[in-house]
Amino acid sequence: MRAVTLEVAASAAASALVLRPWRDDDMEPLTEAYRDPAMRQWLRSQVAGTDDAARWLEVRRRGWASGDYLSFAVQEPSVGGALLGNVALKLPDATRQSAEVGYWTTAAARGRGVASRALEALTVWAFDAFAADGLVRIDLLHQVGNTASCRVAERTGYGFDRVLPARPPWPTDGHLHIRRAGVPGTADGRPGGRPSTVSS
Repeated sequence: MRAVTLEVAASAAASALVLRPWRDDDMEPLTEAYRDPAMRQWLRSQVAGTDDAARWLEVRRRGWASGDYLSFAVQEPSVGGALLGNVALKLPDATRQSAEVGYWTTAAARGRGVASRALEALTVWAFDAFAADGLVRIDLLHQVGNTASCRVAERTGYGFDRVLPARPPWPTDGHLHIRRAGVPGTADGRPGGRPSTVSS
């Protein structure tokens, strides 16, 4: 699949964001992001050094090549393009009727609405980009104790569906949230905007 970059406009309360495919030169900020204990607590994949980072980035490159795992680095151009997080769309269903999203933010980005704004941009783009393929539902899963992810889900229109029992590799129960095509989301209590798209 052709790589895509999404641009989220600045608002009175928040700066602009850029969501773009991961690159080889992201290795150092990626490794630094994973030094945060709070992030490591909730993520299945772990990056402990350059070898791990290289493997992590290769998985994202292959995902874009196959078109079934589209992962975006989230940056804030107003502060020199500092890495703020990751949002990803997984399209494992061959019929493309359903997908799954995942995300994380760096320690410096938390509490600023970055996750909800980036997730909203990805969601709006995904429903537009894959409408012709029949995409009608996107799932969001997180561990029960991850209350920050629960708040992000609610802010972006992913309604709580049910509790999922623990199963490997997840050690605790989880929440399933769902957003369906045509259901408007919000980011930080405001209607979600439509991101501009740049193909590369």
